[in-house]
Amino acid sequence: MNNYETVFILNPVLSDVQIEETVKKFENFLIKNGAKMVSKENWGLKKLAYAIQNKKSGFYHLFEFTAPGELVNPYEQEFRREERVMRFLTVKLDKHAIEWAEKRRTRLKAKA
Repeated sequence: MNNYETVFILNPVLSDVQIEETVKKFENFLIKNGAKMVSKENWGLKKLAYAIQNKKSGFYHLFEFTAPGELVNPYEQEFRREERVMRFLTVKLDKHAIEWAEKRRTRLKAKA
């Protein structure tokens, strides 16, 4: 099992219900295929550095999870099929990135 992190941007014209459905869809895909969710964060509506599909903002979400390596390709294929997703990026975390992510989560919990 490897540690991964996915950041994806959803179309800003979606309703709260549509956003929740889309996020739940990807979370369920991971769990159904044997992944374990470590962390899930909603970063909210953010301004984009450059326009994507003529949009200047998007809803950002972050998933941190552990999964077998062969799950990543079908997972990314689901992102490509979903028209609500404007961009996504999945990266494999090394030991230093895992430590940094744990510190970041600890800081977020302390602020809340």
